Amino acid sequence: MGIPRFNYTMRLTRIAIVALLITVIAIGGVSEAYPSPSSHIYLTTKQERKLGRKFMLYVKKHCELIEDPFVVNYVDRIGEHIVAQLPAPPFDFHFYIIKEDVYNAFAAPAGHVFINSGLLNAMESEEELAGILAHEVAHVLCRHISKQIERSKKIGLATLAGVLTGIFLGGSPTATGAITSSSIAAGKSLSLKYSRENETEADQVGLKYLTRAGYGGDGLLKILQRIRAKQWFGPQHIPSYMSTHPAIETRMAYLDTWIQTHPESSKSVRAVDPTYFRKVRTKLIALYGDTRAAHSEFDSQLRKNPENAIAYYGKGLVLDRNGKKKEAVENLKTALRLRPLDSDILRDLGKAYFHMGDSVNALKTLKAALAFSPKDPEGRFLLGRAQTEMGDLQGALESFKTLLDTTPDYLPGIYHLGQTYGKLGNLGEAHYHLGIYYKEIGQLKNAKFHLNRALNFLAKGSTRRVAVEKILKKLSGGQGHDRNEKSAW
Repeated sequence: MGIPRFNYTMRLTRIAIVALLITVIAIGGVSEAYPSPSSHIYLTTKQERKLGRKFMLYVKKHCELIEDPFVVNYVDRIGEHIVAQLPAPPFDFHFYIIKEDVYNAFAAPAGHVFINSGLLNAMESEEELAGILAHEVAHVLCRHISKQIERSKKIGLATLAGVLTGIFLGGSPTATGAITSSSIAAGKSLSLKYSRENETEADQVGLKYLTRAGYGGDGLLKILQRIRAKQWFGPQHIPSYMSTHPAIETRMAYLDTWIQTHPESSKSVRAVDPTYFRKVRTKLIALYGDTRAAHSEFDSQLRKNPENAIAYYGKGLVLDRNGKKKEAVENLKTALRLRPLDSDILRDLGKAYFHMGDSVNALKTLKAALAFSPKDPEGRFLLGRAQTEMGDLQGALESFKTLLDTTPDYLPGIYHLGQTYGKLGNLGEAHYHLGIYYKEIGQLKNAKFHLNRALNFLAKGSTRRVAVEKILKKLSGGQGHDRNEKSAW
């Protein structure tokens, strides 16, 4: 894997974005306190949830989140297993992967925890991922973000305007960074850099719940050592993670001492299948990283072990991504020969057949994959797509409906369910689902158009029509809705 390069000014801008969003919302003042393990906090949980929602609106608009259900569900499952050890979590936690080849992970307000694909790719085990997630969960639990808000909330509006200009200037990174840098200098306290005390507390609390979840502390130490090693390549390679998580040497020394004095908790006791982590990392490299680096990675693995099924799997994925469909199928079939009961390889083989235009083999392979893993959302979605291509619209409709019964927020499924309803002549449901899809991706003009069109086809007083009217009222700020749009059909 190559070493990711990124500019210091861009890293500074990213820190400022988070700080700006928190400061803008907090500047109006706060009231009720929330108890913390260490000190007085200035935001209520209700206020922090509101802050979290506003933060997520920005993230969804300006950051590319990886939506691959196989990868996302894996990270979410580990994070939720750690959260399940908390006696009374202050928030509902959510876990996200940002598509960026940079070492970074951070906890945003109200339990939104992010990890960059670059950091996840650098990991070698599930234990390392669990360690990072536990540390970030601990920052939220200890309300460290709320403390930083109090330190920053006296910044003037002029400074905030300067930061905002720097962030959204859209010019060169140097110019943007210069404006942002001067704004931070003027504000002085506009920063989210955690203190050494914050980091120590997050490690202590994180280790507590990490070990309760069955993971050892050595995973966190190993990934910190890898992050620290990256720093030695020079200032332009300092991981973003270091900018908000200082004193990494102190943390490593603490963790090493803790492991030496707690040998019974240094290793994981949780039964972990390393293959699942390997497949997640393989998908990230093959589908979301540099394709040449991906080919090099998998070729290297196959030179070391010509019977490495996961390397053939990765090779097949990146070939499919490159448009080399026949070669992709051959590599995926080789992976399947080495792991004949692997539903993930089966599903992606079906996907490769679908991309080839071979709907017959796609349909057969996807049905076989779903026989092993009937709740796999991507497999069910691809089955619906293959059924559509085969002209089985009723079958596709049932597949998309089954998908959304188990995974209601699977956006491609919502979109294609709307399309399928339209092809079957049910325009009320078609416009409704397309409206929901566009609302969720932030295209509110399209959302209003389709939801308004849905009203022309839904029966008065029906549950669906009432739901649409409520959504439109909320989207329009209580001002009613515009029916003067042309139909998509």
